[in-house]
Amino acid sequence: MTFYKECLGGKLVLQTVGESPLSQQMPEKMKERIVHSTLVKESLVLMGSDMVEEQGLVKGNAVSLMLNCSSEEETRKIYAKLAEGGEATHPLHDTFWGALFGNLTDKYGNHWLLHFDRTKTRDL
Repeated sequence: MTFYKECLGGKLVLQTVGESPLSQQMPEKMKERIVHSTLVKESLVLMGSDMVEEQGLVKGNAVSLMLNCSSEEETRKIYAKLAEGGEATHPLHDTFWGALFGNLTDKYGNHWLLHFDRTKTRDL
């Protein structure tokens, strides 16, 4: 992500596994991995993570498509449609950062992350 920051500019925020609530559940060797990173520049939001599936990094699984949804209803509707004929790898659930989040692989093999930030609706 630092490479992309150098290329694109913007503000980069990194969170390691060790800095997250997941820390106690993970082996020591994973604590330096990035669980969540965000690079923001104007309307560009690029997110990343070192957390890949059990098979490790394989060409093709290094990119995920992320949708920031505007409501819980929209998130659930899109998740259900994308999961048809695919695999719901992590069902939608409430997260420690205040969001509804889940991921899946669609019928074409594309990895999707769906996210609805509940904290933004509380501020309205």
